[in-house]
Amino acid sequence: MAIDVSELTGRVLDPEIEEDVFRVFRLNQGIYGQRQGGHHQMVRVKIPYGRIEPDQLEVLGFIAETYSRGWGHLTTRQNAQFHFVPLEQTPTVLRLLAAAGLTSREACGDTVRNVVGCHLAGACPLEVLDITPWAEATARYFLRSPYAQRLPRKFKINFSGCATDCGQAMFNDFGVIGVSRPLPDGTVEPGFRVVIAGGLGANPHPAQALEEFTSREDLLPTIEAALRTFDHYGNRDNKLRARMKWLVDTMGIDELRQRILKERRLLRAASGWPGGLPEQVVEHGDAPAGLASDGVLSGAPGTSPVRLLATDPYQRWLEANVVRGRANGTISAYASCTLGDITAEQFRALAAIQRDFVLDVRITSRQNLVLRDLTDADLRGLYDRLSEIGMAQPGAELSRDVVACPGADTCNLAVTQSRGLASDIGRALDEAGLSDVGGVKVNISGCTNSCGQHHISDIGFYGLERRAHGRAAPGYQMLLGGGLGAMQVDFGNKAVKLPAKRAAEAVVRVVGRFAGEREAGEAFATWLARSGGAAAVGAGLKDLDDFPAPDLAPDLYVDFDETGPYVAEVGESECAT
Repeated sequence: MAIDVSELTGRVLDPEIEEDVFRVFRLNQGIYGQRQGGHHQMVRVKIPYGRIEPDQLEVLGFIAETYSRGWGHLTTRQNAQFHFVPLEQTPTVLRLLAAAGLTSREACGDTVRNVVGCHLAGACPLEVLDITPWAEATARYFLRSPYAQRLPRKFKINFSGCATDCGQAMFNDFGVIGVSRPLPDGTVEPGFRVVIAGGLGANPHPAQALEEFTSREDLLPTIEAALRTFDHYGNRDNKLRARMKWLVDTMGIDELRQRILKERRLLRAASGWPGGLPEQVVEHGDAPAGLASDGVLSGAPGTSPVRLLATDPYQRWLEANVVRGRANGTISAYASCTLGDITAEQFRALAAIQRDFVLDVRITSRQNLVLRDLTDADLRGLYDRLSEIGMAQPGAELSRDVVACPGADTCNLAVTQSRGLASDIGRALDEAGLSDVGGVKVNISGCTNSCGQHHISDIGFYGLERRAHGRAAPGYQMLLGGGLGAMQVDFGNKAVKLPAKRAAEAVVRVVGRFAGEREAGEAFATWLARSGGAAAVGAGLKDLDDFPAPDLAPDLYVDFDETGPYVAEVGESECAT
């Protein structure tokens, strides 16, 4: 018998049910507690592979202005989040989402989380196949699956259509990357490279290959086999060591591979297994977009970093935000969402834009939106419409486009205001004339857990408490050299610890050096290695790691967006429940 959300919520408020019991139910419904306590809740909405429709954008806008703070937040895993939603009103919010074909079910808790996919899938000139129908099929198959409800810990699945890995497969529990293999008759078979047991957090692990090649027919049974293996052998006694990545440490990668493949062999013999290709793939197809007819990959992933040369705002937007290269001439453009935030008005305006231009819209892993299926004739009108709502800033996904987790604004685990630092870095880069530098990404987390993905960015920060003159002060560890691509992940190395209010200056110095010293088309990681690595570059920033006495520099002892002395308050985290 199904549990009624309204009824159970009412029983908790009476209260007739223990909070610990309700917490499990609440988290599985995508309702997450906040730092502020009480009835303040965060509602996380799953948007599989980031694809969203106009009526869904309108519902998100209505929720933002009616039940939240007037704006919503896009995450690095293509979710939409709304904070400060009263617990009593969450059942109404869930019904509104359901009416628009959205759900928050299993967006939190020990479940299969939102299925992430490359935001250019089906429009990328480099892809081996279009992962869109595969991500859709996976999301539908595991939603409400009995195996997806009470796992040892959360389980994350990511899809990429090629080795560039824009879908971020290489650091998740289960990653899927489009590859091909030659056949004896001289043809090529498209399929997948499956990687397993990756993760970020305080102890990052790179995902490792399960097998050389996974056929299209075998993909869904392989995902379920991995999920079942995790369910059987994951650590249910210690939540801090319960993610799939820890199975590599306890049993070794070879044993883990063997158990997953054995589970797959048995699963395919089960009476309930449907077999064959998923209906979404059969119906929509998964053929790749293909190269442009002239072979030019303008703006495509993996090309040389963009340098903005034009002075006209529209021309700058064209150079930085427009992606070309699909064989049939389709064009995509980025809409900039500062810090991943979208107001209710912007949600509604985007819905109108999507309808008027007949677009496919997807959320990116850097908390922006990409508007797809454009033509050249659309671009000027689209730019003007985005300008009217403040979403046409050139350089979305370039250096000015800093990614940050919610931080101590709402999160129980965060010790610093990461959003405040992100804004300060954007300001500092603008003032230094460096905000248009391409080929460098900045990510920030308010603690070591890497919700802001600081490990895999060129310049990463995670928040920590510093002590000076007997006082607590907000600080950050700076990492350099993280990155993703070519079916490998590189985690950033420690460079220097900094006071929070001096981190922006450190970014300006590093980005300034990179812009001035790099060779034509040189990647940040290559420049960093040529410059001596993270430790050597960090040594040049040590002068910034200085805490004068509080009466001489009181600002260093107050975090961004705060008015009083810094206190590292950490509450009970529902990340570990």
